[in-house]
Amino acid sequence: MAFIDLGDQFIALSRGRHQRPDQDRHFGLVVNDRSAVRDLAIKAGAKMLDGDFLDFLDPWGNRIEVVEYGDLQFTKAPDVLRGMGLHLPKSEKALKELHSKGMG
Repeated sequence: MAFIDLGDQFIALSRGRHQRPDQDRHFGLVVNDRSAVRDLAIKAGAKMLDGDFLDFLDPWGNRIEVVEYGDLQFTKAPDVLRGMGLHLPKSEKALKELHSKGMG
């Protein structure tokens, strides 16, 4: 089993069943800087996938989608961001989504 530390989160990967990868199953990661992840994934030899998002395959064929925090309607509480020493502005689209849900 491998644990990948993601700051205030983590993901645990374990050896799985022997099955073919499919096109739909994936997991997503929210990051501060998507371009830095792209560079690291390319350097690590990940197979980058075409499309509007940053998706790539890990060595076992798992599809990983990387989304930038500023583009999500999800948000951290101001105290959490401050405690982590982060200032993460939101895109206009994300701000509109938050506002439409009474969270903006």
